[in-house]
Amino acid sequence: MNLIDTTIVFVKEKLKGAEAGHDWFHIERVYKNALLIAKGENCDLEVVKLGALLHDIADSKFNDGDETVGPKVAREFLESQNASQEIISHVINIIENISFKGGNFEKKFSSKELEIVQDADRLDAIGAIGIARTFNYGGFKNRQMYNPEILPKLAMSKEEYKNNEAPTINHFYEKLLLLKDKMNTETGKKIAEERHHFMELFLSQFYAEWNGEK
Repeated sequence: MNLIDTTIVFVKEKLKGAEAGHDWFHIERVYKNALLIAKGENCDLEVVKLGALLHDIADSKFNDGDETVGPKVAREFLESQNASQEIISHVINIIENISFKGGNFEKKFSSKELEIVQDADRLDAIGAIGIARTFNYGGFKNRQMYNPEILPKLAMSKEEYKNNEAPTINHFYEKLLLLKDKMNTETGKKIAEERHHFMELFLSQFYAEWNGEK
């Protein structure tokens, strides 16, 4: 098998039993999104593929907030496959800089490949799939769906964002609805517009039903 095929097998095995919003199917969707976006960009496709496949190999949310686990697991795997140091370094930089982290995280690295994978990941956080993932994770953490008395926090620090336990609906305002304007690529921006609109329709219907209006 080539490196991409081997990585797919590794990731599938590693994420067996993972929370449904961060499982193999999330990775697969991000991978497909990345390939779609990459068609319109001048990029290193192998780095894009590896970055997409390994970006959530050990999400800090499921590792006591430790952001070093994912890069470490990815590095050890790529080294075991004799990947070049240049590829390893680039993929690790993607993993370390892809996250939203409250929207005020300053990237310490930039590349076209990171932009593509970041857009691909963010697309999976919005639209119909994004809504499903958000409520799935809220249920996983036993959070309220909505509480009108708890308002969204729109200017959280990285630590506040990481430790936030607000109702699921708040997450739309604290992250999901902000992503459209943070897309990097033209393809990403175009797809995000449609998915953003779908979320706005969902919220309108949600509040109408919540308030017994229809």
